[in-house]
Amino acid sequence: MKTLHKTLAAALVSASLAGTPVLAEDTHPVTGEQLADEQVFTYRALDESSSLDPQVVEDVDGSYIVRDLFEGLLNSDPEGNIVPGVAERWETDDNQTWTFYLRDDAKWSDGEPVTANDFVYAWRRAVDPELASPYAWYMSLMALENVDAVLEGEMEDTTLGVEAIDEHTLKVSLTRPMPYFDQMVTHATTFPSPQWVIEEHGDDWTKPGNLVGNGAFVLTEHVINERLVRERNEMYWDNENNLMDKVVTLVINDENQALNRYDAGELDKTDIPAGQYPAQEAERPDEAHVFPRLCNYYYSFNNEVAPFDDARVRKALSYAIDRNVVVDNVLQGGQFPAYTFTPALTAGFTTPDVDWGQWTQAQRDERARELLAEAGYGPDNPLRTTLLYNTDEAHRKVAIAVTAMWKQKLGVEATLENQEWTTFLTTRGEGDFEIARGAWCGDYNEASTFLDLMQSGSGYNDANYDSAEYDRLAAEAQTMSDPSANYTKMEELAAEDMPNAPVYHYTGIIMVKPDLKGWPYEDVQQNIYSRNLYKVEQ
Repeated sequence: MKTLHKTLAAALVSASLAGTPVLAEDTHPVTGEQLADEQVFTYRALDESSSLDPQVVEDVDGSYIVRDLFEGLLNSDPEGNIVPGVAERWETDDNQTWTFYLRDDAKWSDGEPVTANDFVYAWRRAVDPELASPYAWYMSLMALENVDAVLEGEMEDTTLGVEAIDEHTLKVSLTRPMPYFDQMVTHATTFPSPQWVIEEHGDDWTKPGNLVGNGAFVLTEHVINERLVRERNEMYWDNENNLMDKVVTLVINDENQALNRYDAGELDKTDIPAGQYPAQEAERPDEAHVFPRLCNYYYSFNNEVAPFDDARVRKALSYAIDRNVVVDNVLQGGQFPAYTFTPALTAGFTTPDVDWGQWTQAQRDERARELLAEAGYGPDNPLRTTLLYNTDEAHRKVAIAVTAMWKQKLGVEATLENQEWTTFLTTRGEGDFEIARGAWCGDYNEASTFLDLMQSGSGYNDANYDSAEYDRLAAEAQTMSDPSANYTKMEELAAEDMPNAPVYHYTGIIMVKPDLKGWPYEDVQQNIYSRNLYKVEQ
């Protein structure tokens, strides 16, 4: 029989006094569903996570794990709304100075209290050049006071706009009003870090037995490129409301193999292979799920390498991609053809009608041939290039389809090259490519989370796009109460310069066992917290 949680016990007492029927101790305290005796969630990840360090992690799957092991100031609920985390309340009068009041019962997994100083340490750590956080640029986007001067080594990190007023009060000072700042502190880069553990163990601090976190789970096992296990953290302040005892991540590079293991009962959740959603939905409608996601899929052209320093070449290759074929024939998971970088479902964003997005595919193909010829390429001088993507069957299928379009329509000879995830991130980040697969899921629900990627100084401007006008529009947007006009101009400029070729906007396409409940299908950002999941008896 499942142990009765404290909050449930209290609820039962209150319900009894109020004359409300009392739930059995092995039922869900809210829904009344019969809970399974074993609360273990096992799921498939495509690759090994980039890191378990909150200030270093840079991938979606890794961030999910980090959200289990650590907790930031604020969280998001299953609908994507901001809710308390370590901070039980927060306030701002002008959207420029923010004060967070930390709960006094938040503890690290070793029993130490979580304090405002743990956040100050983590934020200063995120901008430390020695750490070389891939998300240091994100701290700049947060507009923290003096952040750029600190990042450039012109000022000490003690001048960063974050201050511990006392152990349970954190004050944040920004250089400009930012009404969506509360969304930004749900990101892993802003999570607290245990200074004493990092100083003791150095680079080994994220290994099992060393890692000390403040999330709902603790790390108990980690076999690189194979499996990662996290189990209930008894010290977590809201442990009594966590119904899940253990979460197991299995790294499975092949999505078809993963589906076979799902069918064999080894996995509770996995992704549906490209093109298989219609069949799975027809066969198992209670297990196959598709839902919109705040993510884009694109190809980055290395704007610093010939011939991709020529916008005519970049536009020709982008125009020749038949996005309807990609989403309807290759992927078949309800994805949306993309003609802008920012997804249409982004909050407060109206998709501009960029010219090339309004043409027929035949018109795009014709213009692509003209542009490539103008750039000096044709039957007597075919363009030869290499398309880089990280190992995944869906990425491979999309790349095959796209390069076939380039070959058939433009005579372009493109070689495919795949790399495993961490190697791919390094190669792309160092600019050692011609064309590379890219994707971005919003760190917060506002258009700047996508458009800022194309600023010349962005840490994820893998295309090496450098436009003074684009940078000016981006900087101006940061101080505007309504930046929508600038966002439209930025999308129009990106359409003209085509530093990246947007291909489609994502949907989540997953198989989930019927006994697993609590998946946040309505959250377009898919900020998963395992403590919100639970299993029911079947």
